[in-house]
Amino acid sequence: MDLTQISPVPLSALPIAAFREHLRLSSGFADDTTQDTLLEQYLRAAMATVEARTGRALLARDFTLRLVRWRSDCGQVLPIAPVTAVAAVALVNREGASTPVDPARYALQADGPRPRLVPTGSILPPIPTGGQAVVTLTAGFGIWEDVPADLRQAVLLLAAQSYESRDGGASEDLDFGVRTLLERWRDLRLGGRV
Repeated sequence: MDLTQISPVPLSALPIAAFREHLRLSSGFADDTTQDTLLEQYLRAAMATVEARTGRALLARDFTLRLVRWRSDCGQVLPIAPVTAVAAVALVNREGASTPVDPARYALQADGPRPRLVPTGSILPPIPTGGQAVVTLTAGFGIWEDVPADLRQAVLLLAAQSYESRDGGASEDLDFGVRTLLERWRDLRLGGRV
């Protein structure tokens, strides 16, 4: 299973102004955006950490998921949430030829933390031997304001922690406050299965 982000979150979608305000950086000066590149770097790193810890995409964007086999012919759990749309499913054979799957043959079961791709009939279309299925999907809460408040706060705290310890004195561990905010969003996975 290989989940790949198709395109990065655009700069305009990042909460740079909210982060600057959170840090209480000087304002009112003509050049109060001089640190925006640095702030962007810390925000992107904090968002990636929060997304990795929770299995949730914060800001909406497109992904591709490549699978060599379905977990079950009766449905495939998607490794990221919340999924808002499945744009396409294609089957790729051993030689690399791609065949789109008719959208009438599958559906998104948007079950909050455990979204699934399910067949509309009895089973998902079989993946060719030596081939793969490529699922194109959209995941994320939406824009920054749509992200739940505790996840937004975790991103800002984590980014601020990195910003304030940019001289290299930071600990590898997440701050207790950040861990506490993320705890309810973590999925319990037993047996290493997705």
